[in-house]
Amino acid sequence: MSDLRDVVSWQRGLGMLLLVAAILLAAVSLTGLHESFAALGNVQAGILASLIAGLFTPVGALPILLLRRIGQRLEDSLMGFGAGVMLAATAYSLMLPGFEEALTLSRSQGLALAIVCAGMTLGGVAILAIERLLPHEHFALGKQSGADALQIRRIWLFVLAITIHNFPEGVAVGVGYGTGDVSAGLALTLGIGIQNLPEGLIVALGLIAIGYSRGMALLAALISGLVEPIGGIVGALAVNLASALLPLGLAFAAGAMLFVISHEVIPESHRKGHESFATAGVLLGFMLMFVFTQVL
Repeated sequence: MSDLRDVVSWQRGLGMLLLVAAILLAAVSLTGLHESFAALGNVQAGILASLIAGLFTPVGALPILLLRRIGQRLEDSLMGFGAGVMLAATAYSLMLPGFEEALTLSRSQGLALAIVCAGMTLGGVAILAIERLLPHEHFALGKQSGADALQIRRIWLFVLAITIHNFPEGVAVGVGYGTGDVSAGLALTLGIGIQNLPEGLIVALGLIAIGYSRGMALLAALISGLVEPIGGIVGALAVNLASALLPLGLAFAAGAMLFVISHEVIPESHRKGHESFATAGVLLGFMLMFVFTQVL
């Protein structure tokens, strides 16, 4: 029994090490791509960046090759970490650039603030409408052998929620490159990519827990991540066709992401009684993203 525990502990430690290595590798890789992105047009850069951010989701799921589950406390901490990264990305890479663009166009602080607030309101309302219109309650599989139907339904609803909120993240990345500020765009790409890593892991582990194969779990993580470049195309093309929409587009993406953070991510991380660990994750994620925005 002791030997078995040692093996499980070793596997979990190696799995978490892989996740940390993925975060560090992502940071180094994206920083090194600065010149390459600068050579691209705003639309091309936005679409490519949203694809890269989306691919972080299946990369985050790779530790399932060693793990079958992680503790609920760690899962909630990772969810909080992702929320903190998204909060910082929203503030530093969407809201502030959106306000600066609006101020440049309107030459009025009051009007610029109104544009940003209006855009954020539209973003939040849009995601609320999507959540109400899409069939969340019916996106569930029937009872399978050895698995509880309620657990299956909950996990598939969570997978769907992740997939839905990846769309506004993709829009955010696509719009983020509309300013032509590659450094801000890379910071946003890195931030969203980093928070996709624990999401991919949690989605894959949840599917394995109800009997799906590792291959199917990785495929589900990949598909949920590939929603982001679709959003990236929408965001990049919208602001390119009408540059005056850029501040409104940045604010819209910020509102959409804030809605997702408050409505989906933080409540999910606080649902199992590990609020302190989830909150610590939020603080760590926010600080990490703040550091990245300053460095980049």
